[in-house]
Amino acid sequence: MCKLSPLLLSVSAMNKELNIIAIVPARGGSKTIPRKNIRLLNGKPLIYYTIVEALKSRFIGRIIVSTEDDEIAQIGKKYGAQVIVRPPQLAQDDTPSLPVFQHVIEYLEEAEGLVVETIVVLQPTSPLRTAQDIDRAIQEFLETGCDSVVSVCEVEHPPQWMYVLDHDKLKPFLKGGGSITRRQDAPKLYRPNGAVYVTRRNIIMKKNKLLGSDTRPYIMPAERSIDIDTELDFRLAEMLIKDGYRY
Repeated sequence: MCKLSPLLLSVSAMNKELNIIAIVPARGGSKTIPRKNIRLLNGKPLIYYTIVEALKSRFIGRIIVSTEDDEIAQIGKKYGAQVIVRPPQLAQDDTPSLPVFQHVIEYLEEAEGLVVETIVVLQPTSPLRTAQDIDRAIQEFLETGCDSVVSVCEVEHPPQWMYVLDHDKLKPFLKGGGSITRRQDAPKLYRPNGAVYVTRRNIIMKKNKLLGSDTRPYIMPAERSIDIDTELDFRLAEMLIKDGYRY
């Protein structure tokens, strides 16, 4: 379990006053896996796993599913999320994420009069992320006073082992590549895993970015860091859920 300090326990009890909202972006289209966000994963729609864990959070006051798709909207409401319908122009294959988040914030502030302070972005393609992961990332954000927190996992292979294809020949991706022959000699590197983003409202609305200049990591294990983009990701996630790796 995520152990919270007495101060944060009292803060988490007032999460609605903190105005911490979660945005779950879930459009209907997907090229790699059709209807990916609501495809059944171990008997439940993929988006279910994100909503149910967000509902368990000690900090999140509201969970917003942003979608243009009626079926996704119905499923989001069924499992306890609020739905904000995004315009079609924000649901294209090449639509960046930032305008989607800005649309949700503008709607809440203008239509509902909510004072939004903190945004937690939870992509439905990370079904193995738990409520504890969400709360530990938020806890890091609250305790440090940083601009943003992003979940990361350790990179499996150092870039010194990577190559580019130059016509028919392999060439090191990095200058001096191949100089590290043992993995334990390589520095630890981390990559965003797409599971949790915590950031300030003004970073999104005024600086037009998701992450601020002072961004801290929340490190997650590889088995909870699957970001579903392919059929192989989907099959691996289902296997891990069945084997109990989610908790």
